[in-house]
Amino acid sequence: MENVQDKIGYTFKKPELLEKALTHSSYANERKCESNERLEFLGDSVLSVIISDYIYRHLPGVNEGILSKYRASIVCEQSLFDISKKISLNTFVHLGKGEEMTGGRDRASVISDAFEAVLAAIYLDGGMEIARNWTINLMQDAIDDAISGHRYKDYKTMLQEAYQKGNEGKVTYRTISETGQDHNKVFEVEVLIDNVPQNKGQGKSKKEAEQNAAYIALKNAGK
Repeated sequence: MENVQDKIGYTFKKPELLEKALTHSSYANERKCESNERLEFLGDSVLSVIISDYIYRHLPGVNEGILSKYRASIVCEQSLFDISKKISLNTFVHLGKGEEMTGGRDRASVISDAFEAVLAAIYLDGGMEIARNWTINLMQDAIDDAISGHRYKDYKTMLQEAYQKGNEGKVTYRTISETGQDHNKVFEVEVLIDNVPQNKGQGKSKKEAEQNAAYIALKNAGK
């Protein structure tokens, strides 16, 4: 676990917390051990508090509606996935055989949940101030980009504008699946252009899944 701790930039007093944070439910089911779902539940709230507090203090005079939009773009699934890859978190998560074979390491929903679980583990191990410093240090660029409007734009609108010409290029979305418990739902949505399936996206809400699907479609098309 030393290599993992070096990579994420925090040394645990209780390494078993990190081990649990990296344990996906698919692996836990195979090994009959506890998964990272409870830690992810806690980490989601800790992350929201840290980012909310930061932008509240650094953006005086900005109303709550704009602050909410900034927070949503900073803590969205794709943002956490990108940041996780920078510290190679996706390479350390323990996955079950099926999840591994179906590309779980490149699935934003899986890795973003692991990020939140690791944050919760750091919070429990070292306290809020250490968790805050770790988070802001990793996410500073994402915060700055969100505030400047350069990050996680409305990809659905961008995709529509890229393809819609007269009656052609109609962009639609359909929900493929909805899995997980009520507090931890994962939605999978497929984007279609002129009723032709393009690709799929996942998210903790249908809206987020649609945005992720649109983002992937734009990226694949070189838009």
